Amino acid sequence: MAVKTIVNDDATELEASKIALLDVWATWCGPCKMIAPIVEELSEEFAGQVEFFKADAEENPGLAKKLRVMSIPNLVIMKEGKVTARQVGFQGADELRAWVKANI
Repeated sequence: MAVKTIVNDDATELEASKIALLDVWATWCGPCKMIAPIVEELSEEFAGQVEFFKADAEENPGLAKKLRVMSIPNLVIMKEGKVTARQVGFQGADELRAWVKANI
């Protein structure tokens, strides 16, 4: 399952998801670039359980503000449109996998 890209602050599909993980990132952020392939890998692993999205914080400032993103990378788990968990900063694949499992 691919990670869907949010554009123009349009979080309609994200908020309609039963369980979703959103990766808020920026093009200039080194840790964001390091975490992106891990998020892709997890999207395959959790296909059918979690919908995965990504949003560039600079291109989606309204969404970043709404979700109170202060630092990136910022991973947010949402259930039926409500934030239920947040992970800020780089984490390796094993740590992120465990975090997702614990919060879905």
